[in-house]
Amino acid sequence: MSPRITAALAGRRRRAVLGGALALVTAGGLTLAAVAPAQAASSDVVITQVYGGGGNSGATLTNDYVQLHNRGGSAVDVSGWSVQYASASGTSWQVTKLTGAIAAGADYLVAEAAGAGGSTPLTDPNATGSIAMSATSGRIALVTAGTALTCGASCAGSDGVRDFVGYGSVTDAEGSPVPALSNTTAALRGDAADTDDNATDFTVGDPDPTGTGSTPPPTGEPARIHDIQGAAHRSPLSGKPVTEVPGVVTAVGPQGFWFQDPHPDRDPATSEGLYVFTSAKPAVARGDSVTVAGTVSEYRPGNSATNLSTTELTRPTVTVVGHDARLPKAVVLGPGGLRIPRAVRTDSPGDVEKSATFDPRHNALDAYESVEGMLVAVRHATAVGPTNSYGELPVLPAGDPGVRTRNGGVKYTGYDNANTGRLILSSTLAKVPDANTGDRLTGTVSGPLDYQFGNYMLYPTASPTVVSGGLRPGTTRPQRAGELSIATYNVENLAPGDPQSKFDKLATGIVHNLSSPDIVAVEEIQDNDGATDDGVVAADVTWTKLIDAVTAAGGPTYQWRSIDPVNDQDGGQPGGNIRVGFLFRTDRGLSFVDRSPGDSTTPESVTSVHGVPQLTHSPGRVAPADDAWQDSRKPLAGEFSYHGKPLFVIANHFASKGGDDPLMGRYQPPARGSEKQRDQQAVLVHRFVGQLQAIDPAARIVVLGDLNDFEFSDTAHTLTADHSLVDLPGTLPLRDRYTYDYEGNSEVLDHLMISPSLLPRHDYQVVHINSEFANQTSDHDPQIARVRP
Repeated sequence: MSPRITAALAGRRRRAVLGGALALVTAGGLTLAAVAPAQAASSDVVITQVYGGGGNSGATLTNDYVQLHNRGGSAVDVSGWSVQYASASGTSWQVTKLTGAIAAGADYLVAEAAGAGGSTPLTDPNATGSIAMSATSGRIALVTAGTALTCGASCAGSDGVRDFVGYGSVTDAEGSPVPALSNTTAALRGDAADTDDNATDFTVGDPDPTGTGSTPPPTGEPARIHDIQGAAHRSPLSGKPVTEVPGVVTAVGPQGFWFQDPHPDRDPATSEGLYVFTSAKPAVARGDSVTVAGTVSEYRPGNSATNLSTTELTRPTVTVVGHDARLPKAVVLGPGGLRIPRAVRTDSPGDVEKSATFDPRHNALDAYESVEGMLVAVRHATAVGPTNSYGELPVLPAGDPGVRTRNGGVKYTGYDNANTGRLILSSTLAKVPDANTGDRLTGTVSGPLDYQFGNYMLYPTASPTVVSGGLRPGTTRPQRAGELSIATYNVENLAPGDPQSKFDKLATGIVHNLSSPDIVAVEEIQDNDGATDDGVVAADVTWTKLIDAVTAAGGPTYQWRSIDPVNDQDGGQPGGNIRVGFLFRTDRGLSFVDRSPGDSTTPESVTSVHGVPQLTHSPGRVAPADDAWQDSRKPLAGEFSYHGKPLFVIANHFASKGGDDPLMGRYQPPARGSEKQRDQQAVLVHRFVGQLQAIDPAARIVVLGDLNDFEFSDTAHTLTADHSLVDLPGTLPLRDRYTYDYEGNSEVLDHLMISPSLLPRHDYQVVHINSEFANQTSDHDPQIARVRP
């Protein structure tokens, strides 16, 4: 399973109603159970901003602060109330007492301790304290009394606590905590709604303090949508109230609506569309002419600082002034319409939202921003990936110049090629049908343009019509006499509790699509009770169930070898203890050399016996104690014998891409911090291969598995350095060179590398049976090589 997908799941649905208990996994690996709401949400005063980086390095503001807002219909006297702070896990609370009243709809600013840095003091705070709050993690309570809390480390539901916010790695929060903050970011409640889940109610963004005390908020000034959007990624009116904003409703969602000015300005850089967040089903219909008053806000999807923000109106007052107005004409995206530049960003690197330039003619992000919230359309688009389980489908407009794959996808060819013409169709407003890569969408698909999860998304207002492109699962021929076939297959968190249908489909793929390979390196085998985190690490039940399914599908009776990991030390789904291993058949002259099998912590080594390399442990794990494998799967080395000739196979599942910036995200070029660990892992595997080849330069070696990196990456180059191995995906034509589809980019994540001694007598194929299909068994395609050792 793609780690980049799993990293986005916690905030998967924009402003959706969330149920059940969530868990937050911090950067340090600490898992914090979510706290279920302990009291009813506040009907009036709530905490709307928390900032603890004031006066720190890089900060603009000199002070920490907490901001409140009265979401009720009448003034609330807060005399005798307090704002209280405790550290992430502390049991003592510091108190700042409040005075006065907060008018209905008004904000109330509480200034806290100042630091040595910063240049801008808080303006007219309503209360002042001296609490030095943590910039990264802590807990804030709004209390209807002035005495310090005594509830220790679990206070969210205590008597007198009107509202509560935990941020970062804390022991207490309403629901799940807000992600960690920094010297330059604050926790921002996107609107006044209170669901009693901090992670749902708050985003992370730039501090934006306002204080109005007992004075009602300003009435604002009349504005047009293009004034609000501006020629920038963030509104020039962010945080300000506006009134009498005219437009025609173009689409209605479950918690808001989009409207568009039918009288645009002459600046193509300023969008004429805008989203109005109402928090409940709005009382407007498509085609209504409206005027809207509200507060201009910037919404950060998924609480992720790497996402671009979207401009919207919150706390709206909507007046319907007419019905059945003519809708604005949708802006066609792609060839024949608004051309999306190939470059994501061409100016200086860094935060796109703080860039001094805004150039829709040369920057793809700016081009999309120039039509944010407007009706847009794609014509005769092609699916460049399958519809996922969230009803999202990546498409490419007809005529886009990307490198197309054999099956109609678009190839990711390098770090400077994001295939910016890709657009995600979402089922937010109308269901997007299941589609496979290469399927075509007839006619024009139109709807408002939004931004979510690192991608621009089109929300069709009517379900598109999909015409099949005729995609069929790939197959490969059986191995011939004297040929040894070797495959690799990521089976995506396979556990005994999975439906039998998953085992059966995997077995069908192995037997019929891969023609029952002699050796299969398997990734993501979970332990015997799957994601239950109870200390179980054995996986014999999982292996046996898979082997039985293969036999039932008409395949041979495979044997397996693997090593159980140390509990919760190899990453992946918590409690699942995924690992790599081998399936192999013994009816074609192949056998596994069992020699002093290793364990989870004993490193594999190589010895020379009469000038022939041997593994000390078979199977054994490569350098399992090295820091490079922290929270990652350890490679498994096995020694095989094929008609008396030794063959060394090393199965791998390198560290995930979790935490890398999105291609179409806020920071450009995207930071790829996960690469460092994979580079270190590649060094260790390359070194191990070198030990075998130092004894026998013609040693028969296969390195394969899910490396979580591209064929042009440093990871791949490190493994193939000194011509020790040949990476077979890189030998394919571009149109065939992919094992995975990520958000519409066909890319290589899985590799099969062979030593030069095997190169002259081989053939190789990626067998596309998963990544391009809506109803896939795994998200990875297997690959296979046939060699003559």
